[in-house]
Amino acid sequence: MIRVIYRHFRKSIIKILRKCKKLLPVKVPVLYSELLKGRCALITGATSGIGLSIANAFLQSGANVILTGRNSQKLSDAKKSLLKALGEAFDTRIETFLIDISDVKEIKNQFDVILSETKFKSIDIFVNNAGVNFGGTFGSTEIDDFESVIETNLEGTYFASQVFARYMKDNKIEGNILHIASSSSNRPAVSAYTCSKWALKGLTQGMAKSLIPYGIIVNALAPGPTATPMLIKDGYDGIEREESPIGRYAAAEEIANMAVVLTSSLGRMIVGETVMMTGGAGVITFDDIPYTF
Repeated sequence: MIRVIYRHFRKSIIKILRKCKKLLPVKVPVLYSELLKGRCALITGATSGIGLSIANAFLQSGANVILTGRNSQKLSDAKKSLLKALGEAFDTRIETFLIDISDVKEIKNQFDVILSETKFKSIDIFVNNAGVNFGGTFGSTEIDDFESVIETNLEGTYFASQVFARYMKDNKIEGNILHIASSSSNRPAVSAYTCSKWALKGLTQGMAKSLIPYGIIVNALAPGPTATPMLIKDGYDGIEREESPIGRYAAAEEIANMAVVLTSSLGRMIVGETVMMTGGAGVITFDDIPYTF
């Protein structure tokens, strides 16, 4: 009985301490290597958060990068932030292009512009990172919100991947397509966002099976709640998250390091997988949204 009371008291104290102590951002070393030397990566949604961190990690692992996004000022700011962090010598290894993957009818034309104007010889890594998350859950979802999320997270990813995969196949380029999925794909789907991420996990398997004969490796990386502008607002710099089993958000750099591994020669035997980086949110019961109707 005393042990039961002690365990209950200890858990209560830990919860109180977590609330009183703000966890500062985790300082994660970016994987520095030559794992991607001579490679070139195109990254969608690369102006901030996970996409920008992946660009940073790819550059530090030897790759050239093409940043894409929907806002020219944000693209310019993203490139400046990379050069500030890495040095002006990286300027020749970074390009920026405007792309709106939610405009699925124009995706091929947008990619044709990049392929005709890029100074890089070829592109052999494609990272589908662009995504949005808004609207209600089942019972309170508006049609327009649902369609907007699906257009970017699923339709955009599907058709952008189709264009890029055809480019790789036609040019006999062996490389990687990496989707940034979500731990939400392991939990009951009651929103446009969770539905899109469930679909993305299935698409990863289907694309992997279709493209592996051409030496094109397809995988997905599924972060749990991550310290990005999408989830942390108003310049707050704490990363505590009591709801997560690990007690904090993931750092975008942690996700980026795994992206390097998955698109490098180290990951050639990982095919059609959705690699979970959740801090337990995805394999352990975890309610990140209300399941009510």
